[in-house]
Amino acid sequence: MPTITTHSDSDLVRQHAAEVYLRTARRRGDRRFTVNVGAVHKALGLNNRVPLVCAALTSKKFLVENSLKLISRTGPPSGQSTTVTYTYEFTQTKQPSSPKQDPWIRLRGALKDVFAELGGGEAYLRNERDNFYRRRES
Repeated sequence: MPTITTHSDSDLVRQHAAEVYLRTARRRGDRRFTVNVGAVHKALGLNNRVPLVCAALTSKKFLVENSLKLISRTGPPSGQSTTVTYTYEFTQTKQPSSPKQDPWIRLRGALKDVFAELGGGEAYLRNERDNFYRRRES
């Protein structure tokens, strides 16, 4: 039976913020970056989930996993609005290695050298298809 991984809305918010804002800032070499609650809420197509977005973006889990420090929050005193913007700062300069990295990303290019020795991936597959029935007959 296959394992089904489900993500909470909070996980989706954290993942979106990491992929869209955090990675962009790291790639540019920025020390600080900002995330607007309304932009995240809209990008994920959420409906009336602003408090959830605020909680996810300020959660210890988000800050620790991404080596971040929350520097400031702008917006109304309630802190629960689409106008709230958080400013983060990286606590370390290089990107941390993530043990939870997607297995497909870790495998990407793993057989590159093997396929190169066999004439490339297409040549390998063509050869396997051509010889598939010959092997059964032997």
